[in-house]
Amino acid sequence: MEYSFYGWETEDVKPVSAEFSSIKNQRHLYDLLSEIWSSKTCAPRLREKWNAENKTLGQCSITSFLAQDIFGGKVYGILREDGNFHCYNKIGSVTFDLTSEQFKNEVMDYSPKTEQFREIHFQKEEKYLRYKMLKSSLLEKLHSK
Repeated sequence: MEYSFYGWETEDVKPVSAEFSSIKNQRHLYDLLSEIWSSKTCAPRLREKWNAENKTLGQCSITSFLAQDIFGGKVYGILREDGNFHCYNKIGSVTFDLTSEQFKNEVMDYSPKTEQFREIHFQKEEKYLRYKMLKSSLLEKLHSK
């Protein structure tokens, strides 16, 4: 199967967390999250624009920190014109962005940017609650199979 998120074709990363050991790689995580992402997990400032055809809109930071829980590595951010960071993952030599599709045909520069930290992002309670919702939904999905 062919995907359209950035880094889908890179080598597989494997879970480092026993809690998520049934996730095969970043593509498998994308498949699972595709059934979970929703307007409720979307950033509030983008929620009105969220739809099933653009399911990754407003999901970047919570998705990147969840991917970090699963695969380890670091979360980096690309500074956007609006002053917000778009987050993505780097594990060893593998870089991927599970939510890149929200930018359609825009070419992003994934050379290492500014490292992002959950302690900063999760100071916003709504973001932390969205992350917990996404993680909880993923665990439910994994345990229901």
